[in-house]
Parts: sequence; structure tokens; C-alpha cells
Amino acid sequence: MGIMSKILGGSDQRNAEDYVELDLDSFETATGGAGPSVRIAEIAGRQDVIPIKDTVYDGDLVIADITRHSTQDRTVEQIIDELRQVAEEVNGDIVQKGDDQLIITPTGISISREKL
Repeated sequence: MGIMSKILGGSDQRNAEDYVELDLDSFETATGGAGPSVRIAEIAGRQDVIPIKDTVYDGDLVIADITRHSTQDRTVEQIIDELRQVAEEVNGDIVQKGDDQLIITPTGISISREKL
């Protein structure tokens, strides 16, 4: 059987040996990385902002725990300002949920300010 008859489907009969079974675990599925992911982070200091920024630039949503800081802390204000700039640069969104969480979204994802 020539290559063209394999591609175009000649009149030859197919056998089970002509097919290869694929292991689906070796492929990324829709839930395994095809789209944006929700990532969880903890902000203990300013050094934790860099991986969060990279993650948002890569298109993932981040929920960051800021409970180690007081909301009146100047460091938290600086961290929020940095992450706000990232959200603006990627045309995403950022909100603070209570005193303990920040939610930062990538391009095209906005956060509703209304409760369900």
C-alpha cells in the first residue's frame, strides 16, 4: 500500500493493526491547561508579588491571601498598587474581598461588584 493510498483512502481493506490506540492521559484536556486557570497565592511579603504578576500576565486568575498583613499596613498598600497596575496593563480586574483576599484577573475577565 503506497503512501497516497493511505492518505486518500484507497480501496484496500483496513486491519486492526493499521490503527494505534492513544492514551488520553498523555494529552492535555480542557481542564488540564487549555484555558485560564484559577491560582491560589499567599502574600507574605513584597517578594511574593513577582510570581503573581507573572501568573496574571500568563492569563491566569489569582486569589491571593493577604491575612499576614493589616489592611492599614503600608506594605499592603504598595502591593495592591503594584497588582492594580498589572490588572490595568493586561485589561483585567482587581478587587479586595474582605480584609484577607485579593482577586486579580487577566485580560478579558472582569469581577462583578454585585453579590448574587
